[in-house]
Amino acid sequence: MIEFGLPLALGLLALPPLLHLWQRRRPPAAGLPFSATGPLAALPRSLRQRAATWLPWLQILALMLGIVALARPQWGMAVGQSQHQGVAITVLVDISSSMGALDLELEGQRSDRLAVVKTELADFIKGDGSGLAGRTDDAIGIATFARYADPISSITMDHAALLALLDEIAIVRLPEEDGTAIGDALMLAIEQLRQQPNASRVIVLMTDGSHNAGVADPQEAAAIAAALGLRIYTIGTGSRGEALMPKRRPDGGIDYVAGQVHIDEFLLRKIADLTHGRYFRATDQATLGAIYGAIDRLEKGTNLVTFAQQRIDLFPGLLAGALGLVLLQATLAATWLRRLP
Repeated sequence: MIEFGLPLALGLLALPPLLHLWQRRRPPAAGLPFSATGPLAALPRSLRQRAATWLPWLQILALMLGIVALARPQWGMAVGQSQHQGVAITVLVDISSSMGALDLELEGQRSDRLAVVKTELADFIKGDGSGLAGRTDDAIGIATFARYADPISSITMDHAALLALLDEIAIVRLPEEDGTAIGDALMLAIEQLRQQPNASRVIVLMTDGSHNAGVADPQEAAAIAAALGLRIYTIGTGSRGEALMPKRRPDGGIDYVAGQVHIDEFLLRKIADLTHGRYFRATDQATLGAIYGAIDRLEKGTNLVTFAQQRIDLFPGLLAGALGLVLLQATLAATWLRRLP
């Protein structure tokens, strides 16, 4: 998008055409007298004669470029803010090795838990074209956790960038990174939401296991969230009974063996109850739809979106072009296209 710092200067663009008309109507300069010029008119015009007619146009073009440069054209997007009435949400996604268990379905095909979570979360953010309209007015952040909690995105209204980052989330590969640090993940989300001015601030915790790593205690973290007015929705991701669980081989490959599914539902319910949230058990692809409705009933607050981009001044290039044309015209007029009176 191009804007002008001094748009009124563009009115001077009317001068070059007027100057050209004035030059054409000006009396011709003195020349050498000839008795007859008829035979000369029949001669073909040389390349120099044809090129000489373009010299005035070089002057006019240089003047026009100079005027546009004077108007100070700038390229860049606008700077400003927009307001949206919504809530602030931090989503915590478990990426421990057990999230690779093959016990859920995605579009009719057996799939691992993380793939289903990512698909559900993407539909939650952007909408699915049917029942879910998307969180258009909500500010959302994403963090992952296994043995360690890591922020993937700060709370943002840029949902396109958020979805791109979500697509890159993967299960941990190193054994020393494996685990389920629910308490640390909650503390990270609390820190993200603590400074948000929204009327409603929400944490969505998605996990398939039990707290077994990290420093912070999950219930103590939930108590802190409750004191700050944050609400936590917990989701136990996985089927009931047995599931094909991933087991990494020494060579780095993965085998799937049948194992018992265990989700600490008591802890997840306790975390939700402490903050007046809710616990959901995700045994299929439609769980987030229920959470969507629960969040919609919360009080909305103002999310401010600030957009800014440094403007690039184009006048130096235009001014250099104008000076180049002036030098070209002067050089040609004094050398190859020189005219004698």
